[in-house]
Amino acid sequence: MAGSLFDQLKQAGLVDEKKAKKAKQQKYQQSKKKKGKKGQDVGDDVTAVAAKQAQQQKAARDRQLNLERQQQQAQKAEQAAVRQMIDSNRLRDVAGDERFNFVDANKVKTVYVNKPVHQQLVDGQVRVAGLDGGYALLLKAVAEKIHQRDATVLIPLAVDETLSKEDQDHYSQFEVPDDLDW
Repeated sequence: MAGSLFDQLKQAGLVDEKKAKKAKQQKYQQSKKKKGKKGQDVGDDVTAVAAKQAQQQKAARDRQLNLERQQQQAQKAEQAAVRQMIDSNRLRDVAGDERFNFVDANKVKTVYVNKPVHQQLVDGQVRVAGLDGGYALLLKAVAEKIHQRDATVLIPLAVDETLSKEDQDHYSQFEVPDDLDW
């Protein structure tokens, strides 16, 4: 008897052509599954591990970049909110003949204001804030809100720290003469 088992079964009439093909196909699929589980090459394992590692590194890098992008957007939104607060709450119609000097970035700057605003600036009731290369005058309450969000836009007040609180209270009783200009 020559031939394969399928050929012999066909000749005996026990198996027809369709059943033989189906059995052959199932046997092929089972052998392929076994090879996939047990017979993988070591190179395939290393490649799969390296690909998985690269994917994890890319995902981590993408998360980091996304976090940085979100922080930058939040910072820009905060700056825009501060700019809007300054612009909407700035004192208007304060121009006058009184000169108020303040220090910004180690340079003495001057703003000309009217007498009541000048007195409020001296008393600390009005603050100076930097806005787009210029300066804006704000009430103290608004300046405190802005200070909570971004203290860098407010120009620091010049406080004489050499005098004690007691001396400052004493000297606040005396008015500086009008003719004293430096």
